[in-house]
Amino acid sequence: MKKYLAEFAGTFLLVFFGTGSIVLSQSGFTFFDHTMISITFGISVFTMILLFGKLSGAHINPAVTICLAIDKKFRWKDVLPYCFSQILGALLASYTLQSLFPHNELLGASLPSGSSIQSFLLEILLMFFLMLAIVNGSINIVFAASVIGIIVGLEAFFAGPICGASMNPARSIGPALVSGHPEHLWIYIFAPLIGGLLAITADKLVKKLR
Repeated sequence: MKKYLAEFAGTFLLVFFGTGSIVLSQSGFTFFDHTMISITFGISVFTMILLFGKLSGAHINPAVTICLAIDKKFRWKDVLPYCFSQILGALLASYTLQSLFPHNELLGASLPSGSSIQSFLLEILLMFFLMLAIVNGSINIVFAASVIGIIVGLEAFFAGPICGASMNPARSIGPALVSGHPEHLWIYIFAPLIGGLLAITADKLVKKLR
């Protein structure tokens, strides 16, 4: 139960601070420009890994949980409780932001600025690199938190204006459902899973060649 609570709390804080920075930007707080939003997401991930990494692994992402289970690095019996905890945390964070900023329409929802296919392919690529960092960044928790947090921040900075740079189904499900904009959710649910699985496959192939 402690692990599930850690995943709930970690995802709640990630979505609250990450999408909250987007809401603040849209509400006229000019300090939260694109760069600051990217930094906020990166620091949020870094902090959640430090806080909850030793307790639950700090997946805070259903795609990560599922991919690690497929890679036999996580128990399948914990996949559903982890994913449920993560999505519940994201939903509660979005409801909290809605209560604080009732006039904000999107609540930081992930939306493509171009075509759906462009965002779908970009999300696959972003998750591919993120998952490679996750499966190879386990020297120690500080190193893992640093590498993963930096990659999240860089990818958010690069691709945020194009596809939202979600890389996380829970992060997208919460704002989309609470704000009433679920029309593009398929991108942000399936693309991270595909990108994560491709990363695991590529990682295994590279290690076989060593």
